[in-house]
Amino acid sequence: MFGQTTTSTPPPTERGLEDLDAAALAYAARIAGLPPERRQEARDDLVRFALPFAGRLARRYRGRGEPLEDLEQVARLGLVNAVDRYDPERGSFTAYAAITIVGEIKRHFRDRTWGVHVPRRLRDLILEVGQATAALTSELSRAPSVAELAERLETPEEEILAALESAAGYSPASLNAPVGGESSAEFGDLVGESDNALESVDDRVTVSGLLHRLPWRERRILAMRFYGNQTQAEIAARFGISQMHVSRLLSRALTWLRQAMLADAPPPWQNGAAESEPAKARISVRHNGDRVVVEVGGEVDRDGANQLRRAMLEAVTGQPSEVVVDLVGAGGFDAGGIAALMAGRDAAARTGVPLRLTRVQPAVRRSLTAAGLAPARD
Repeated sequence: MFGQTTTSTPPPTERGLEDLDAAALAYAARIAGLPPERRQEARDDLVRFALPFAGRLARRYRGRGEPLEDLEQVARLGLVNAVDRYDPERGSFTAYAAITIVGEIKRHFRDRTWGVHVPRRLRDLILEVGQATAALTSELSRAPSVAELAERLETPEEEILAALESAAGYSPASLNAPVGGESSAEFGDLVGESDNALESVDDRVTVSGLLHRLPWRERRILAMRFYGNQTQAEIAARFGISQMHVSRLLSRALTWLRQAMLADAPPPWQNGAAESEPAKARISVRHNGDRVVVEVGGEVDRDGANQLRRAMLEAVTGQPSEVVVDLVGAGGFDAGGIAALMAGRDAAARTGVPLRLTRVQPAVRRSLTAAGLAPARD
């Protein structure tokens, strides 16, 4: 027993790394005659012997955003894989272990350290672009262009651009990072959000078109109720009608809008026998001595506004002693009608002709007063 000689792996303190190949050969010879349960001890001896070699390879990659301790752990894992797969007939253990360890470290950087998901093909190309950039910068004494990188790597320029853009995904900036300066804003505050009202754009456009088909009074009541946030009692006081009447008008208008939204063609407006259609504007001019009376009736909308403007301008141009605008039959004015009255007032002021608005209904009076057209008190 004492005369038996065995080949063992030298302790790591007795040999340098240059004897790693010899230690691996000795390990291969040692386990050849050992049963499987005793090979673990020899394997552990070789791994301990080669740990400094793995650590040296790991330190080459420090300073790239990963802790050195993590890189050393990855290098040791690669070393264990190299020992388990080592075959003396395939050549130097040192070269094989270096390739295995470095490959494991690069795989760690490729798969574990990206802040966002980037396809593996692009990750590999990013590494090649980085190496080519360093080489071309040394050769050209300047940063290479995309075309020069594409020529060096024999890769289309589109893929080079994709790799350069994807490289930003390695360590993306945090959305909680401050924008800069003394501002307390963060990058996340600059990112747009989903517009929850975007899906209702079609409905809003459709409703806008349908509102113009309603009579003036119904349009006005809807605007006061849902845009002016006025109560039914306040609306009733403005129009000089009962609150119950306002409620019926609102219900009828909303029902018609709902039906029109669901139909291919809007149904005809029905508001009772007397109110089936809004009264068209009626404009007439009569001369009473040296006075001119412009009588206005119905709903003065955009079409009636043009007629009213022409009538008032013609009345003022004749230089009468006074122009009286009789609004006893006027049920309402839209923006065009108000503008026509203001145009007539301005023309009368320029020519020095007195102009007076008389017999104005309460609802119309409030609209005219708000527009700066103070009607005469009858």
